[in-house]
Amino acid sequence: MRILGLIVEYNPFHNGHLHHIEQSKKICHADYTVCVMSGNFVQRGEPAIINKWARTKMALAFGVDLVIELPFPYALSSAERFAFGAVKILDSIGVINCLCFGSEHGDISDFEYLAQILVEEPELYRVLLKSELDKGLSFPSAREFALKKYIKTTDDPKNTDVKNLISASNNILGIEYLKALKRLNSKIIPFTIKRIGNDYNDECITDKISSATSIRSFIRNNPISVWEDTLKRVLPKTSFDILHHEIAAGRGPVFQKDFFRIVTALIRRLRAEEIKNHVHISEGLENRIKNAAGKCETYEQLIQAICTKRYTKTRVQRILMGILIGMTSEQLDTFGANNGPQYARILGFNDRGKQLISLMNQKSSIPTIIKSADYIKLHSPVLKDMLELEALATDIYVLGYKSPKFRVSGQDFTNNIIIADNKIGGIVPP
Repeated sequence: MRILGLIVEYNPFHNGHLHHIEQSKKICHADYTVCVMSGNFVQRGEPAIINKWARTKMALAFGVDLVIELPFPYALSSAERFAFGAVKILDSIGVINCLCFGSEHGDISDFEYLAQILVEEPELYRVLLKSELDKGLSFPSAREFALKKYIKTTDDPKNTDVKNLISASNNILGIEYLKALKRLNSKIIPFTIKRIGNDYNDECITDKISSATSIRSFIRNNPISVWEDTLKRVLPKTSFDILHHEIAAGRGPVFQKDFFRIVTALIRRLRAEEIKNHVHISEGLENRIKNAAGKCETYEQLIQAICTKRYTKTRVQRILMGILIGMTSEQLDTFGANNGPQYARILGFNDRGKQLISLMNQKSSIPTIIKSADYIKLHSPVLKDMLELEALATDIYVLGYKSPKFRVSGQDFTNNIIIADNKIGGIVPP
């Protein structure tokens, strides 16, 4: 029995995601498909455009059998931590045979080559990396230059294109997935498919397969009355229907700007040394954040005022969302010291997924959570802290809803798991 693992965000689910699912199943000869999906906040440091339950419906409508949530501390994190958290869950549940990810490059052997260097971290590479970081470069840029210089000192038979591999967004994640598999000594076999359509970071819809970035940009800049013709070209019908339903109901779209006043108020209230306790903050950045919050008029201005050569836009966005939720470096260190994600929380499944849950209950090394409220009282302090942080993230996320009646807290404990039928496109009503 072949069980495929996918690591996703579906923000929102578009034609490219459908292509990824279909091709991954074909390449891996999959009998079942499981995805680990970011919750209400995503890796690039933004709130998801619609909530995790709606996006779970999208996944189940198009061939995923079981959706597991990537805990907030790993969803809102660097590519390395994001990848480790997701791969750790797939490995820990004990049923996954293969992992398939989309990439700009498309050659798994090149990913294997670079991942091995980064896992082993030869002494010369470490020296080169430190040298680049000492120049004030961001970590991604420093790593790119250090790798290029290191590979020049070796007999690289593949003449690996490091710049392309280490700079394109999905390639970066792919390398991190392989690093995580190696560090965990996982038996999961990795595969990749070449990404098609426009670039991950493109902001304009240009084709039937367009990036989630371009789709979110279109939604942000256009009223719902003009969406249909454009979005129905780039989203499968059921995905469009779910998105439209959520937004018409007032549960979206949720954007960073919806939290500008809250984030600014928090930063103004905190002392600089308190800001420093939040994740990803060092080198006096707390003072820069404090100053920016005192003068910026928009969220975009706030981000740009904080960015430096070393602190990229996405890193700053993660910092601000971390401050919004109140996640600290101490919490992240504790989670890391306890081997990462503490549980596999189920967001949704179909009948086939229900069979997988039964199998997981036999083989998983971490608890499978169906109802969060049951586990708050029963398990370790670390697990409890991770679940409570997730619930808090949701409580704050819903403040971005347009309709006040959906902003109530506690939805991580009251919302039902999504259950779908087994037909592609089949889903319980929104």
